[in-house]
Amino acid sequence: MRDILEPITKWWDSGETFGLATLVRTYRSAPREAGAALAVSDAGEVIGSISGGCVEGAVYELAREVTQTGVPVFETYGVSDDDAYAVGLTCGGILDVFVERIDKERFAELGEVAAAVERGEPVAVATVIAGPGHIGARRVIWGTGIATDAPGSVATDASGSPGSVAPDAPRAPGSVAPDAPRAPGSLGSGDRLDAAVDDDARGMLAQGLTGVRRYGADGERLGDELSVFVNSFAPPPRMLVFGAIDFAAAVARVGKFLGYRVTVCDARGLFATRARFPDADEVVVDWPHRYLASVDVDTRSVICVLTHDPKFDVPLLEVALRTPAGYIGAMGSRRTHDDRIERLRQLGMSEAELARLRSPIGLDLGARTPEETAVSVAAELIQLRWGGSGRPLMQTDGRIHG
Repeated sequence: MRDILEPITKWWDSGETFGLATLVRTYRSAPREAGAALAVSDAGEVIGSISGGCVEGAVYELAREVTQTGVPVFETYGVSDDDAYAVGLTCGGILDVFVERIDKERFAELGEVAAAVERGEPVAVATVIAGPGHIGARRVIWGTGIATDAPGSVATDASGSPGSVAPDAPRAPGSVAPDAPRAPGSLGSGDRLDAAVDDDARGMLAQGLTGVRRYGADGERLGDELSVFVNSFAPPPRMLVFGAIDFAAAVARVGKFLGYRVTVCDARGLFATRARFPDADEVVVDWPHRYLASVDVDTRSVICVLTHDPKFDVPLLEVALRTPAGYIGAMGSRRTHDDRIERLRQLGMSEAELARLRSPIGLDLGARTPEETAVSVAAELIQLRWGGSGRPLMQTDGRIHG
């Protein structure tokens, strides 16, 4: 739903009623992930997608019907031989879709949810999608108040001195807002269910997960009576790009396209400027290793070291390889890589730590230009995320989507 949150919030703000179809679970080779959504306005306008076109026609009609009746519907779409192009998936996948009517009365917190997502604060929406009674009951679970730096900020003062930050800068990522977490609404089966869902939703937020959880009527996690869909709006993962060069501009651009919150950092204020990196959420002038040591890094974080200069990248990698970052890549030739590894060994880094470094960065696509190199980095990130082989699809068997 994140992709269509802005337009549906405008509908909601204007008092419009609309149908919202959410992909809550997939099986086999489904083309989109849980959380994808399609919305249909009262006037018949449609936005979003849940299957890349395979079942959109049928879902559109169902959303129109649900908007009129107000009765939520849980529907499963799979392969249908005669009607495959109309109501089935030709790719062989199976989709579980929950369709509901949305208006200000039924989803009073939508405006708050959209504002939190815009600010980069974690929030989850839990909805009962199947079970005895309470279908469509909703609960909004707020995270721990994690705040992010304002998009587009530049961490320099008027003189561009390294490491300086404007005095009215927002809290650093990972800081806790003063407001206590709250969870408006109830799922209708008592406090125990609400408490269990709250705990699970916050755990899912921490991991950036969206999906279905099943409970007993009283919130028992081993139960099988109620299905609750938890739609997590976790802050986007961070991509930290070090080295203000033309390759960094291309990597920042593709990182933003993939949904990362991109920071470009370089110690040289002459090169680390907003004009050179318009696609980055922030541009920081600071020594790379010092800046990295000052920010929160988690398992979803991506670190791209593009400086290929020992005085920058060796101390930076010493810090990076001791963080929990899910991806650490460094640009340079194989000779540069060998020299870099030896310097890091001399600093006392273990073989296990060094093995985490992906260098030379990216997949072997024969890339030459900055843009082609950025595509090779993006390809490696996608491969690591989903476990692809990196081979041409025509040379593989089995499902295409994970």
